[in-house]
This record gives sequence, C-alpha cells and structure tokens, in this order.
Amino acid sequence: MQNLVVIDHPLVQHKLSHMRKKDTSTSAFRALLEEVSMLLAYEATRDLPVTRAPIETPLEAMDAPFLDGKKVVLVSILRAGNGILDGMLKVLPSARVGHVGLYRDHETLQPVEYYFRVPQEMGERDVIMCDPMLATGNSAVAAISRVKQTNPRSIKYVCLLAAPEGVKVLQDAHPDVKVYTAALDRQLNEKGYILPGLGDAGDRLFGTK
Repeated sequence: MQNLVVIDHPLVQHKLSHMRKKDTSTSAFRALLEEVSMLLAYEATRDLPVTRAPIETPLEAMDAPFLDGKKVVLVSILRAGNGILDGMLKVLPSARVGHVGLYRDHETLQPVEYYFRVPQEMGERDVIMCDPMLATGNSAVAAISRVKQTNPRSIKYVCLLAAPEGVKVLQDAHPDVKVYTAALDRQLNEKGYILPGLGDAGDRLFGTK
C-alpha cells in the first residue's frame, strides 16, 4: 500500500504484543502506549524539514540544524488519541496541540463530530494526527477533512494498529496523507473491530470496559 509505513522495530513489536494480551492491566496498557508512541513519533518526524543557524558550542562556532517553520501540531482524535498524544509530547514537548472530538455511531459505524479546536495560524505548520486504531477509516477521513480546512503545510496520521479496509478508505479519500502504524492487522470483524487487534483502545486505556 502506498503512503503506509509499518514500523516493525523489535521494541515496538515487543511492547505491542504485551498490549494485545487480554490480561494486561489498565495501568500497564497506558504505560506501554506512551512508550510505543514515543517510538512512533521518532519515525513520523524523520523527514521534518530543518534549517541551519549559527550557534556557539563550548569550543567553537558552528551551523546547527533546527526544525524549520512553526512548531509541529499534534492533533488527538478524542478520546483514545490522547494516549498517543501523551507519549509524543515527551519527544516533542514544545509542540502545539489540537483536538478533534468524534464518536462512532455503533449502528452506522459513521463518525459524529462533537468538538474541534486547533491552534491559530495553521498555514505553516506540520500536523501529526493521533489515534490508536485505524479500523473502518471513517473517523480518520472525517478528522483529516476537518483539519484540512485549516490549511496546514502537511498532515501525517499515526496509529497503533491499522486494518487493510481502513487504510484503503483513508488513502482513497486522502492520498496525500502518509500513515504510520505499528502493525497492519488481518481484517475487521462484523462490528468494525480490528482482528486480531487488542479490543477497544479507549476502554483499555481509561478502564471503562
């Protein structure tokens, strides 16, 4: 699949395997998601543009690389996206933060928006959108469409798990958005959950089964 990056680093896969286990506690799941998110952030920011500026080290002057443009914006797709957001902020502590509130109608599987807030002046910013699960792709498409209305410089989508069906839906709607995930799982079940998956990421993150 084009514009899909599966991050198969051994540390990522090891931590993801522990998250998949049904007997992993809420606290352990939360800690593991934060750790994996830091590693996902490292990969998703690999090609951010840099510029060079003069600095003084303790020994001499040099031209040093710095991120180019306004600060990155991390956009969490509520509520489960906050689990990835927390980890990414460890790596990008000065990033701006936005939120898109969506819930999935369990009858139609379509997203319903209830909240939207992002920083002002998005035109020169690079956006990284965060949501643990790319399942049907409907919520991802809706969230990306909403963020695109603010005209950011670029958008990437970072998730923990993706289903082939969701990746196709997202890429058909937004072929310019690169998807980063720790695993491309087998398929969706009849209720729109990823198989083998890890269950409902929001419920496992917040202990609300």
